[in-house]
Amino acid sequence: MTPSQKIDTPLFHSVGSIADSMNRQCYVVGGYVRDLFLCRHSKDIDFVTVGSGIEVAEAVAKHLGRGARCNVFKNFGTAQVKFRDTELEFVGARRESYSHDSRKPVVEDGTLDDDLSRRDFTINAMAMSVNRDNFGELIDPYDGVGDLDRQLIRTPLDPDITFSDDPLRMMRAIRFATQLGFTIYDETFEAISRNASRIKIISHERIADELMKIMSSPVPSIGWTLLMNCGLLSYILPELEAMKGVETVNGRGHKDNFYHTLTVLDNVARKSDNVWLRWGALLHDIAKPVTKRWDGKSGWTFHNHNFIGAKMVPRIFRNLRLPLNEKMKYVQKLVELHMRPIALVEDEVTDSAVRRLLFDAGDDIDELMTLCEADITSKNQVKVRQFLDNFALVRRKMVELEEKDRIRNFQPPVSGEEIMEIYGLSPSREVGQIKESIKNAILDGVIPNERDAALEYMHQVAAKMNLHPLNP
Repeated sequence: MTPSQKIDTPLFHSVGSIADSMNRQCYVVGGYVRDLFLCRHSKDIDFVTVGSGIEVAEAVAKHLGRGARCNVFKNFGTAQVKFRDTELEFVGARRESYSHDSRKPVVEDGTLDDDLSRRDFTINAMAMSVNRDNFGELIDPYDGVGDLDRQLIRTPLDPDITFSDDPLRMMRAIRFATQLGFTIYDETFEAISRNASRIKIISHERIADELMKIMSSPVPSIGWTLLMNCGLLSYILPELEAMKGVETVNGRGHKDNFYHTLTVLDNVARKSDNVWLRWGALLHDIAKPVTKRWDGKSGWTFHNHNFIGAKMVPRIFRNLRLPLNEKMKYVQKLVELHMRPIALVEDEVTDSAVRRLLFDAGDDIDELMTLCEADITSKNQVKVRQFLDNFALVRRKMVELEEKDRIRNFQPPVSGEEIMEIYGLSPSREVGQIKESIKNAILDGVIPNERDAALEYMHQVAAKMNLHPLNP
């Protein structure tokens, strides 16, 4: 089925018929047309009319009847019609001009050619008519179809002007390259490098939107590598850029932690669509540059990089305008705990250590293990196999101990309130000590995770502290 056949539906014919009745040229444009050629489904359809797009939108909503809702944004000259699970956006054809210190353009009415030329990339600068006389006709002045075939991201006009006018387009170029697996045209990429500093006028929220789309892509490392190579990364996430490079002392160098991180990120992406797990992978070693030390005996060390990295996560999320809620805390937990399973497999895998890992990770234990398995990037396949076999052993032990001891989301069998009531205590250090002793006894396997055993153990601990129950 050709792209023009794909729009041969009642919805597109209705829009075209209404435009004809108003003597308006009307075209479906941009990403929807691109996705027709890529055979990708989209529920968001953009229309450009020569003349008022708002008037056409209102007439379309009226024609569609009940279930259609029209929202008008007069300041932007646009209107959106929501109909069932589809969103139709209408705008009049326009041309734009920019000032140097803002990405907000001065907008004037224009022709279809004006409208297509102002678009970011050739693959988004195509239109298809929905008017009856030339229904389905493709308008492609910048060879967008050719660039789709060549898998190229290229600007319709001078890329320096395109990116200087609206620097967010630099992020969009990298996002599209990552999502589609396309190559950014050399001249276009060089212009991004020349204009990288212009990204400073873009809001952090808009940048974060693009980063989230990069992180949700099949191979997110493509985007982060491009951000590094064009110079944007130093403005967006300098902590990640600081990880690049290898330092050598006495012939001993450490691995390039930037490229190691991207390998881990892609390993996770192959296993999970959880974007916050992917952020955990990206930031798991973020503190290595600030903890890197040379030790004459041990070589390069990164002591406590997991704990320091966890403390860096809130600031990074705040700077990127990522959510400072449970999502951030989840990433923080992954960064802090990512060394624990590795330490387990390097030593003897004890029940006590596995219980404590289950207790600390809670419901996030499976994602933590996915991250840790992805973190094994050695080129020594024997070593990799050994680590993965040991991780499989840890997973088996987790299942066994969880079935027996119910440690995940563990709640103490005896509460602090009960301890105070039994011994006539007010909130105090003694209550905390008794609770901690019971918890450690369960995690160390001294007693089972059962109430009767916990009460008996509580009395033993209290007796050593010279505490006696009020009603023995």
